Amino acid sequence: MLKTDDIWQAQPVINLDGAHAHRPVELSLENCIKCNICVTACPVTAVSEKFPGPKYEAPQAGRFRMAKQPTPDYSVDYCSGCRACNLACPTGVRIAEINARARHDIVSEGGVAWNHRLRNNLLARPELLGKLGQPVAPLANLLLNFAPSRWFADKVLGIAPGAPLPKFSSRTFSSWLKKRRPPAGLPRKIVYFHGCSTEYYEPRVGRAAIHVLEANGFEVLVPEQQCCGLPLLSNGLFDAARDQHQGNIDSLIRYVKEGYVIVGTSTSCTLTLKEEAPELLDFYSADARLLAANTYDLHEFLSLLLDAGELHTDNLRPVPLRLAYHAPCQFKAHRIGRPSVEIMRLIPELTIIESEATCCGIAGTYGYKSDKYQIAMDVGRPLFEFIHEVGGPVSVCDSETCRWQISAATDLPSVHPIELLAAAYGAPVEAPLADIL
Repeated sequence: MLKTDDIWQAQPVINLDGAHAHRPVELSLENCIKCNICVTACPVTAVSEKFPGPKYEAPQAGRFRMAKQPTPDYSVDYCSGCRACNLACPTGVRIAEINARARHDIVSEGGVAWNHRLRNNLLARPELLGKLGQPVAPLANLLLNFAPSRWFADKVLGIAPGAPLPKFSSRTFSSWLKKRRPPAGLPRKIVYFHGCSTEYYEPRVGRAAIHVLEANGFEVLVPEQQCCGLPLLSNGLFDAARDQHQGNIDSLIRYVKEGYVIVGTSTSCTLTLKEEAPELLDFYSADARLLAANTYDLHEFLSLLLDAGELHTDNLRPVPLRLAYHAPCQFKAHRIGRPSVEIMRLIPELTIIESEATCCGIAGTYGYKSDKYQIAMDVGRPLFEFIHEVGGPVSVCDSETCRWQISAATDLPSVHPIELLAAAYGAPVEAPLADIL
C-alpha cells in the first residue's frame, strides 16, 4: 500500500551515476536481434511503402549514422513517432527516438524544402499560433476553415486541406482561471500543467481537471509555463525545443522542490516532461531529472490516489452512456497500464468499450502534412470504424490531437476522460457532453 505522502510529495533525484548512467538512445541499437516484431507492429509500414519499417530506419540505418556515413535515404521522415515499435521491441531498442534524432540531423543539414521548413516551423509552435489566433478567434476560425485558405496552405506550405485544424476558444483557460475564486481551506496543493491545447483550444478540459482535483482536497497551482516542446521535437527542431524545456524547468522546479508534484491532462505533454525531452535532447541536469521524476499524467495520479484509498468516489453521479475509448500512442508510451479506464469504470452507469486500434494516425503534427495526410487516415481507419460500431454520441481519448483527428474522421465529438469524471463529481457540464447529458 502506498503511503499518502508518497503520492504528492516530491520524489528524490534519480541517481544516474556509474552503472545507471544515461546512455544515448542510439546505443540501444546494439540490442536489436533483427526479429522484425517492430516492423509487424508499425502502423505506417502496414499502409504505406514510403516507410520501409522501424528495423531498417533505426537499428540498421542507425549504424551508418554512427559511423558518420550517409543514411540510405530520407524515408525516416515518414516515421510518425507513434512508439508502437518501442512497445513491441523485446530488447528495448529506442527506435522512435533514434528516428527522431535522425530527422533532426536531416533538418540541421538543410535536407528539407523551404516551404516544408516554413510549414514545420508553424505547426511546431502551437503556443505562438494560439497567441496570434485566439484573440481574434471568430475571424481566425473562419479563415482556417475557408476553402480557398486551405487550398493556398496546401499548395504553398503542404498543409493538407482535410487536416483537422482545431478551433480557437473564445476565451483562454488562463483568463478563466484568473477570474475564478477557488474553494478555501483545501488541505493539499498540486501543480497543473495545462499545455497549449487547454490554454487556447479546449479550456473545458482544464476546468474539468481543476474541479476533480479540488473535489479531492487539492488546491491547484497553475504557474507560468511554455509549450512542452514536443511539436518541435517531432519536427526535428531540437534547439528551440531545448529552450522551451529549460523554460519549463525554470518555472516548475521550485514547486517540486517545495514538495509538490506536477500533473497534466495532455498525455503527450507529461510524457515530454518525463521522458521525450530528456532522452532526445540528452537533457539530464539534476533539475530536469527531478522534474521528470515528479510529473504524472492526471489519471495516473488519480489511480495512485485510488490505490491509497484517497480518491473520493462515494457520491459519484451516474453518467448513463456507452462510449468508445481509445488510448493514444503517447499514453501507452508512459507504460503505466490503463489508468483512465480504471477511473472511468468507477462512474455509475458509464460503459467504456476499449479500442484495440494501434493508432489514430495523426501523431501530433504528422497527419497535418499533405504528403502524410492519407497515410494518417489509412492508419486511423480501424479506429474510426470501431467508433462507429460502438455507436456512442461521443468518443473518449486522452490526447488532444487524437481527439481532433477522431472527430474530423467520424463526425462525432470526442472528449477527455476527465470531463466524464468531472460530470460525475457534479461539475457544470459543457459541450459536447452538455448536448447529451
